Amino acid sequence: MHTFIRRLFGASRDASEWSAVDEWATAKGHRFARSRDGSGFVVEPSLAAAGWRLEWGAPQRHFVTGPELRVRAEVAAAGDLQMLLMTLPLMTLLEQQMFEEFTEGTQTRMDHGTPEEMRWLVLYPKVPQAEMAALHDSFGALSSLPRAAQRWLEGPLSQQLEASSAWLTDGQPLVLVVQRGRLTLRCGQPRPEVAALQGALRLFDVARTAARRVGDEVAQGAISRERPSRWGAPRAMPGAEGSGR
Repeated sequence: MHTFIRRLFGASRDASEWSAVDEWATAKGHRFARSRDGSGFVVEPSLAAAGWRLEWGAPQRHFVTGPELRVRAEVAAAGDLQMLLMTLPLMTLLEQQMFEEFTEGTQTRMDHGTPEEMRWLVLYPKVPQAEMAALHDSFGALSSLPRAAQRWLEGPLSQQLEASSAWLTDGQPLVLVVQRGRLTLRCGQPRPEVAALQGALRLFDVARTAARRVGDEVAQGAISRERPSRWGAPRAMPGAEGSGR
């Protein structure tokens, strides 16, 4: 399997293929490094305070076809706040797959083999599309605290998500998740164009700032931990009650 993946993503890629990315990273004062197997790369800021890590290479999720772009960083103030946003076609696909797995007898309970994005669809309520404003046709969101997710998506983050169509390859999934004090951006990115990396980092930076703000509001009690009665409850699935996250 590992040999197949190495062949699929070109373990022997020529170093010049990512020269534009290397040059951009160097000009910004970032560190550029090829992955150990040569099939992808990592970019990290020279300033430790920035704290993010960008990776491009083989996908870590089955719903990403082809190479995947990931950006991660700590979001300390968010505490135990858990929020997930994804492109609407991806949410629809995962809901369909989850339904088929549990209703056709191929799976009886969720376990660690179930992608966490699918587990979240069971565990947490959705933010109603009516509350998503301009994003309602393109994205879906859910959270342990839906009011917090709604606040997270307001203003600058909503604007950056709308602008993502300029750099996100058509039809590719995009996921933003806040959990365990960390923010992760994940998206399909067949070719690591510099413009796409810059766009992803802009979106990530705005999402991280907004997550810290919302985390502070939750910690201060400014956002209620109660779910509005008109918002949907988590969907029950066979065996979901005993599943772990």
